This record gives sequence, structure tokens and C-alpha cells, in this order.
Amino acid sequence: MTSSKKNLAIIGASYLQLPLILKAKEMGYITHVFAWKADDVGEKEADYFYPISITKKEEIYKVCKGLNLEGICTIASDLAVVTVNYVANKLGLNANNMDATYVSSNKHAMRLRFEKCGDPSPKSIEVSKPSDIDNMVLSFPLIVKPTDRSGSRGINKVYNKEELKLDILKALEESFEKKALIEEFVEGQEYSVEYISYKGKHTFLALTLKYTTGAPYFIETGHLEPAPVDGDTLKRIQDVVSHALTSLGVSEGASHSEIKIDEKGNIKIIEIGARMGGDCIGSDLVYYSTGYDFLRMVIEVACNKTPTFIQNENHFPVEVRFILSESDLKTFLDIKEHHPEKLLKVVDYHPEKIGKTTDSSNRAGCYIIRK
Repeated sequence: MTSSKKNLAIIGASYLQLPLILKAKEMGYITHVFAWKADDVGEKEADYFYPISITKKEEIYKVCKGLNLEGICTIASDLAVVTVNYVANKLGLNANNMDATYVSSNKHAMRLRFEKCGDPSPKSIEVSKPSDIDNMVLSFPLIVKPTDRSGSRGINKVYNKEELKLDILKALEESFEKKALIEEFVEGQEYSVEYISYKGKHTFLALTLKYTTGAPYFIETGHLEPAPVDGDTLKRIQDVVSHALTSLGVSEGASHSEIKIDEKGNIKIIEIGARMGGDCIGSDLVYYSTGYDFLRMVIEVACNKTPTFIQNENHFPVEVRFILSESDLKTFLDIKEHHPEKLLKVVDYHPEKIGKTTDSSNRAGCYIIRK
């Protein structure tokens, strides 16, 4: 099973990991996929599937010890990144160290690091119970979120202490460590920034314009790439994000940075994940809009190889859209019937979920169109 061929471990088996599994197989790797058994697409596409929860990092390490791995990786999952880097560090594979892993996956630790290193981000406090805000000096409106979750889970915008105390409880329920972050609400347009890093060198790949439902939950409804900004603004974004990645100690692999830019051009870092952006940003939009094979780069860096920066010449602006409502569904069906040439890919489609979306994990559909 592991004699002379290249072996790659992938943490996670959902549709988000499917592009990574397929790319690895295309590159000639034997794929060893770890996830809780749930009949996900990755279970079927993997060469070898191991029904172990992605949080069971010690159990996964014990299996990986015998696989003669060239690398281990994941995309679009903060939770899986912790296991990836834990196993990689124990096996001597290429990955970020565990300090960088912690500060890039815990929002409070991230804020403290940004404050220490002079990176622009909102003021915030960490709480473990509603009474922790009794002497709070932050001004409303505020954002409350779990310290250690992603995908818009447990996030709310609040305007007074009564709302805040209720939403702290909601955020604590979503948090694995049962802590919440309360931070200033930052005005401005939101963007995400995709980078690949190798041996501490950060290379910019793409800037994405983000659309959300707005307050109170800020669930993403779509992304446009490349984002329409001028050259000076793009350079300032690159300088801010590159510095912040170094502050966090991120040196290897993909990163997904979320920022806001206000009317005066001020940039604030909302958060940074040391992994590829979800919502098809890293797996699809970067390739369509820039020609860079981001998936290949993630695998190459995990296997301690210099990432390939060859661009496919056939690239163009693209947009990923999500289906949350009947109106969104009507728009999708109209494009499918009357403008099929614009429809590049249907990633996920569950119309029975319409009206039931509470965070990014249970939207009713996802598709990509050419702009």
C-alpha cells in the first residue's frame, strides 16, 4: 500500500475537501483521507478512507506514522488545520509550527498578537460568561463571536448590553473552548486576501470582494474575484496582510485574510486563517480569475516543494453565489435556463434548506458564474 508511491494525507472529507483530493490524485498521490464517517463525497473519492474524526489528532498521528507520507494538508477548515500541523510537526513534515497554528486559529490570541506587532485590527476583549462585560469600556455597536469557530457560526452584531449578554451565551455554546470575543464593529467594505507562503516568503495570489447578509449574522452570500480596487489600494492591502502573516508566524501554506476598508481608505484586519479560503474562493475562484493552480501549490508546500507559479492564460473575472432564499433560487434557475454559458460550476444544491440558513455551513446552494 505505501511501498514506492507518493502518499498524501488529507484531513476532512466533505465537498470542501473534494477538489484537494481530486487534485492530489491528478498529481499522482495516493490519498489517505481522515474524517468522521458521514457518507461524504471525500470518503468515496479517497484511495484510502479512515473513519476518524478530524479532531482526534493523536489517533490520526498514530495511523499516519505507518503511511510513509510526503505531506499532510487540508483546505477551508480551521479545525482541520490544527490536526494537520500537529501531525506534520510530529512526523517532521513541512507545516506551520504550533504557535502559529494557535494564534491563527484562536481569535483572541490573534488580536493579542496583532496588538503586540502593530497590525491594524479592532479592539476586543475575551469573555467566558456574560458578567465579564460589567466593566467593559468598548462602545456599541459590537460584534460577538466564538474565539475558535469559523463559517459565521455564533456571530452577531449587538447594540446594547442586554442583547450582548444573550449573544455571548450563543457564542459560548458554539465555542469549543467556551469563550467568546467581543470586538469593535468595523465599518467598510469587506474583502478577503489569498496568499501562499513557503519558507517564510509570502506571495499574493488574489483579492476577493465579499458580499454578506449584513447584520446581525454576516453570512456570506457571494464573492467576486478579482475585486475592483485601484493599484495603490491593492499595494497597501498586500503590505498590511504580508506583515500580519509574519506577525502570526505563518510561514508555510495557504492563508485567507479577511479585511475591511472604510471610506477614508483605512484597512483593518478582521481575522486571518492559515488555510485556503472556503466558499470556493481558494479551490475555484483563484484558478478561474488568475490562472494560478492554488490547490497544486497547497500540496507542493505540504510536501516541502517550491510552489508552481505558472498561470493558465485563460482566466477571467468570476463570481460565486450562494442560495439562501426563494429569490436566490429563482436567479439561479434563470441563469441555468437562459444563460447556461455563464454557469461554470454547480458546487452544492439543496433547495430544501431554503429559509433555514443560520450560518455558512447550511446554505441551500452554491454555484460559480463567469462575469
